[in-house]
Amino acid sequence: MQSACTASAGVHTNPLPDGRASYHLLAERVAGAQRFLDLGCGDGSLLALLAGQGAKHLAGVNLSEGELSSAHARPELASAALYLGSAEELPFADNTFDAVVSHMTLLRMPDVEQVIAEAARVLTPNGRFVTSLAARPEPASGYDLFLTLTRSHFAACRAEHPLHRLGDPCTREDLNELLTPAGLAVVHWEQITLGTAVPVEQVWQAAVETYCDTALLEAGELDQLRAEFIARAPRLAPDGRLAPGERISIAVTELSEAEPGPAEPRGWR
Repeated sequence: MQSACTASAGVHTNPLPDGRASYHLLAERVAGAQRFLDLGCGDGSLLALLAGQGAKHLAGVNLSEGELSSAHARPELASAALYLGSAEELPFADNTFDAVVSHMTLLRMPDVEQVIAEAARVLTPNGRFVTSLAARPEPASGYDLFLTLTRSHFAACRAEHPLHRLGDPCTREDLNELLTPAGLAVVHWEQITLGTAVPVEQVWQAAVETYCDTALLEAGELDQLRAEFIARAPRLAPDGRLAPGERISIAVTELSEAEPGPAEPRGWR
């Protein structure tokens, strides 16, 4: 099913109470590394944070020419190696990076096993691989209500276009089965709830931006869905403020010791 959203949609919609967003959480988990590769780097937001942490070498790959242009326009990424292309075939030599990161993109890639094999290939021994994955929202939250209403609406009005399952259908065990054959250790797994309670209308707008399969709805149907959401939200938010309940899973793993490969990366600037 086609979607109207971009890779960066919803990324900063629900920051933590201290202002940190999901990008910050990934950056914190690779602090101290100096050579980074971002798989599906989008507009360069995560790479820019890593540059701010003092990283010496930054690289990214992305399939969207428009988002990559935005990344190139960031002054802090002037010396970064940014490539238009697929993560299934990386233009870098073995043992090039201390850390490889993937923000909300890994399980959307067509050949996940090949992407992971490539990530392991370009990592140095004991290099860190960190990925974030969409998770199902908190029960009885704003996003949970939105998706409950949307699913029933699609079932009645657009049976030929059922909604995707919410969140990446991947558990810690599933991810271990993908990572360990490539020589990556068993993952450290965290699930984090983002955001704080905000006005109901704000949750509605954020949900529409985040779960953009609503592009399949006609304008009148979207208005009806909004009316249903506003009518039912007070049961969850009697004071008019509703927690979005957005959750992500973060997996952290390291490459096991291996024989060193070529040290000079292909195409590194």
